[in-house]
Amino acid sequence: MAQLWGGRFTKATDQLVYDFNASIRFDRRLFEQDIRGSLAHAAMLAKQGILTEEEKEAISGGLQGILEDVKAGRLAIDETQEDIHSFVEAALIDRIGEAGKKLHTGRSRNDQVALDMRLYTRERVLETDRLLKELLEAILHTMEENLETYMPGFTHLQKAQPITLAHHYGAYFEMFRRDRGRLKDIYRRMNYCPLGAGALAGTTYPLDREYTASLLGFDGVTGNSMDSVSDRDYLIEFLSALSVIMMHLSRFSEEIIIWNSNEYQFVELDDAYSTGSSIMPQKKNPDIAELVRGKTGRVYGALVSLFTTMKGLPLAYNKDMQEDKEVAFDAMDTVRDCIVLFTGMLRTMKFRPERMAESAMNGFTNATDAADYLVGKGVPFRDAHGIVGRLVLYCIERNTSIDRLSMEELKGICDKFEEDIYEAVSLKTCVEKRLTTGAPGSEAMKEAIRRNREYLAEEALN
Repeated sequence: MAQLWGGRFTKATDQLVYDFNASIRFDRRLFEQDIRGSLAHAAMLAKQGILTEEEKEAISGGLQGILEDVKAGRLAIDETQEDIHSFVEAALIDRIGEAGKKLHTGRSRNDQVALDMRLYTRERVLETDRLLKELLEAILHTMEENLETYMPGFTHLQKAQPITLAHHYGAYFEMFRRDRGRLKDIYRRMNYCPLGAGALAGTTYPLDREYTASLLGFDGVTGNSMDSVSDRDYLIEFLSALSVIMMHLSRFSEEIIIWNSNEYQFVELDDAYSTGSSIMPQKKNPDIAELVRGKTGRVYGALVSLFTTMKGLPLAYNKDMQEDKEVAFDAMDTVRDCIVLFTGMLRTMKFRPERMAESAMNGFTNATDAADYLVGKGVPFRDAHGIVGRLVLYCIERNTSIDRLSMEELKGICDKFEEDIYEAVSLKTCVEKRLTTGAPGSEAMKEAIRRNREYLAEEALN
């Protein structure tokens, strides 16, 4: 098969070498970006007088036809071509003849590849931002509905202090909100057009790079032609952001898996997001949460793979960079699917408030409040800490909780206890008196929900 670069060579490439070198199997998904970039390039060439208007119209019409035919299934992408760029150019020449051979004027495959991947990644950044916003909507809805759903808060996986489900979900709202902020930063840094950089040293043709960039929705052009064709920072940044998103999803998944266990029974997963066992009929497994947790390592692997590919490369373009696509595409697809499925799981999951409240009471999550109660009665905190520690031990030995002890039992440990202790250590009181910004008290949470709702009303990225 004729190559775009074949003139220098005197014999055909070995088929195994050709197959090893070819990328069309995976870069075929860039065909829309490749055509969009070519349309802008042709328009710029005509503006600069490098193409005639007739040539531009023929090229533009041919490219639009290829785009429509591929999308409609009337034209199959020829995987015997080396890459998607070769396929588009060959199809164009086949349709419009000699004019199609002029499209590549002032352009190298190096800056063409750089443009296509940047356009594609930019779209996936926007898609990920949109999906995260939908996830945040689901989280915020649960927060609004569960201001008084009491549950234990944990440290070291030990019950620590009482909180609400709204407060717990609010922590994940903050995580995914930060994820969107990272995507916004990435978009701002990456939104510069590399087309016109040529192979590495620009071109002698009088290109208007700024015009091409404006046609493609970029904020400007890249500043150095060598960096333009060898930069994959934006892709590494995106894979890093995707890895953090997966880390957050994995942490949330782990908690749902725990909450779904027989020991906790805080939640019930919808049948659509669970599976059974082939041998144990009683099982209802949290497979989606477990798969999200498992696929996190897959996305981490893509990031490490690209870091490793780039770490020793001299300027400018090297064929190693072709290895950016498969791992990046897989990571992007994986994160997209995980966010969509996780959001659906959250929206259909049912909670068991009574079970959650019972767990909070049985875990002595109100012990700190009992100590604070004694401080309010004039007991030094260090002494109060020791008194409540003995009180907890007393309860453990009798399989009971602080709020179930009689006044006689309480005074047997410390005579500072009065009848108001029962109100002081109730879940509602323990939570409601925590009103500082970011705390679980209902007034603090209502303000957090108001801010979150206001944030989600803002325009999405770009």
